Amino acid sequence: MKRYKIIIAIAAVVLMQFSCKKDLDPVVYSSLTITNAFKTKSDAIAAVNAVYARLKGPSVGDNFDYWTVRHFALTDLTTDVGHCSYGGDPGQLSNVQWNSANGLIAEDWRQIYKLIANANNAIFNISNMTAITSEEKNQFLSEIKFLRAVAYMDLTDAWGPVILATEKDVEQASMSPNYFDNKQLTPLDQIEALLINDLQAASSTLPINYSNHKFYSTDDVGRATKGAALTLLAKLYLRQHQWQKVLDVTKQVMDLNVYSLFPSYSGLFAESNQWCSENIFSVLSDANVNGTELLNHFGPEQHPVLTDRWQYYAVTWDFYNSFDDADDRKKLFFPEYLGVDKLVHKQAPTLGATPPAGVFYMQDVATAKYADPNGANTYYDGHSVNILRYADVLLSRAEAINELSGPNTECINLINQVKGRSHAKLLVAANYNQTTLKDALLQERGWELFYEGKRRADLMRFGKYESIVNGYLKRINQTPTVVMPRDQYFPYPLNQVNINPNLNNSGRQ
Repeated sequence: MKRYKIIIAIAAVVLMQFSCKKDLDPVVYSSLTITNAFKTKSDAIAAVNAVYARLKGPSVGDNFDYWTVRHFALTDLTTDVGHCSYGGDPGQLSNVQWNSANGLIAEDWRQIYKLIANANNAIFNISNMTAITSEEKNQFLSEIKFLRAVAYMDLTDAWGPVILATEKDVEQASMSPNYFDNKQLTPLDQIEALLINDLQAASSTLPINYSNHKFYSTDDVGRATKGAALTLLAKLYLRQHQWQKVLDVTKQVMDLNVYSLFPSYSGLFAESNQWCSENIFSVLSDANVNGTELLNHFGPEQHPVLTDRWQYYAVTWDFYNSFDDADDRKKLFFPEYLGVDKLVHKQAPTLGATPPAGVFYMQDVATAKYADPNGANTYYDGHSVNILRYADVLLSRAEAINELSGPNTECINLINQVKGRSHAKLLVAANYNQTTLKDALLQERGWELFYEGKRRADLMRFGKYESIVNGYLKRINQTPTVVMPRDQYFPYPLNQVNINPNLNNSGRQ
């Protein structure tokens, strides 16, 4: 299989905006306007690609929004896994103390809705095109509806009921700038019903892969596929605790026979490995064309190789210490090194300890997951971000089996496939019952999927957010702040509440 990917750099007035890049002017690869757009097949493809682009950020430059950094602030910083030693908005989230004025909460909301707006625009206009065939139209619309489903899954994970906007609102919204100002919240079950319908339809339309695909000239491995639509559908059923449906859909994914675990955990996240058989759906980048700022945000401070990095999104020592030493996943961190400041950076032996001369005790530990020391040491990097990957399918299926019937051979083998890849200690079925295996599964998901946008949703689904996060806060001598059900969802952003008072934060932190 050729290893092409979608390199997205499209200026479409009706679809997206360019933002400034620090030292380069944006390159315009197409110039679509309200008068000349959606006339040809290439216009439709440009519109589809522009929606993919929103997974990263506003344009070619400054790609640190949504799934290429900032989304992790909500999904991982607010748990026992992520930590930020900086103050301000990320510090609030890291300390599990936030309010509706938090800028990162507002930014995630804004970027997700931008993708939804672009998707709705594209769906509306492509649906009305006469210059493309029905088969082409179904392909393009299925890709866009999958991307919109990704966005709504993230929105509803974070905020629960939100305002549902679809292609049906496009025409009225274009005539009235204040169309959405007083919209009522849409009940969660109605949003989920739309997503189920869209994902089921997309899974029946999208191809297994894009090798020799009739509508695209290259093997665009970054596009939505049948497996991606099914996997996202399984994730939605998982959230709903519809365990039998999780089993049914994960079996469909596995029966495609196109996915498998990558041989090594560290190799999976190497910058050079932008796509492999474990990737089901990922955000792809190229350091030289449209790179992201993952390395900057995740890279270790004062490191002799990865210089001028911020350690902005790091991991708690509490989480790092939970790994077994034999686990390869524990090796994907920077726990100790001689910094360019001539100090040895390491973990403090006890909380609050004073470092001796020549030593700096780090508040947290940087992960090499998105800070590959063998990758490009540039401002923009080419790391992939996995939104959906095969290890999650295996663990999700194991979770559903355990919920339905407790531990059995298939359930334990699924978990051990994931553990075995990292040489972690394997589970022995005789040592577990349904309750203890559920705890082991949650822990395994943390080890396997940290900083992949899953942790907070996992803790909520398992009913463990309050106990685990408060337990962590107590262990580091901080005040436990989580109160359920108040903190099941984030508060609606204050700037949005000021526009639409129907976004009522009563009962939310």
